[in-house]
Amino acid sequence: MLVLKNLLRSRAGAVGVAMLALMLAGAALVPVLSPWDGYALDFGAAMQPPSLSHWFGTDNFGRDILTRVLTGALFDLRIAVICVFGPMAFGTLVGLVAGYFGGRVDAALMRLTDVVWAFPFYVLVLAIVGVLGPSEANLYIAFFVVNWIGYARIVRGETILIARLEYIEATRVLRFGTFRVLLRHILPNAVTPALVYAMSDVVLTVQAVAALSFFGLGVQPPAPEWGILIVESIDYMREAPWMTLFPGLAIVWIGIAFSLMGEGLSTALKPKG
Repeated sequence: MLVLKNLLRSRAGAVGVAMLALMLAGAALVPVLSPWDGYALDFGAAMQPPSLSHWFGTDNFGRDILTRVLTGALFDLRIAVICVFGPMAFGTLVGLVAGYFGGRVDAALMRLTDVVWAFPFYVLVLAIVGVLGPSEANLYIAFFVVNWIGYARIVRGETILIARLEYIEATRVLRFGTFRVLLRHILPNAVTPALVYAMSDVVLTVQAVAALSFFGLGVQPPAPEWGILIVESIDYMREAPWMTLFPGLAIVWIGIAFSLMGEGLSTALKPKG
């Protein structure tokens, strides 16, 4: 709660939270904002431009784009959060253990991160999803395998620095348990840069998920995922540019929101002194 309070005191953080809240509120209030079913086909209303009846227009199947964009927010944000904070939890644990114990433990864990780091991010994700098959569950597996290494490196570096501080030396003198030292005295400080990085990582993950859907390797139609909406609109960009415009703006909106939240979080978690 204190972190959220400090985040909202930052102008950038407050604007980012407001933008995210507005998008989530729109997704939650879809039945109120739009009477249309985002999955129902109506070829008689195909490719209608934005109007009072269809605020964002309709697609080539006559489906309301506002409904599909807002519903798609739940798909993209759920996938992004799971694909970021799952690997973040694992990577934080690896970095914490490697940085605190050092020696052979550190060497073994860091060699593992080096092996994964050697492959370009998108190439490895595409390879994993290509082998396992396109589905939401396989997206989670691919991002978990690839995405934890950044957090492991960040937390390891912070842990090495914190482990040398006097108050950590004092815990050793007082013979505090290793588990207690790691979770209560090192983790809260070491995880701060990882949290800030996670905000920008959410933006990159939303874009990556949309890109995978663009190539047919992400969430599959007729799900209203933003990448799918853009793919379905490519052949109609001249006749119905609104089909591409509004899903694209939704991705930009979420990107700006999390970028501002990351900036605000950086300020909120910065040590005072």
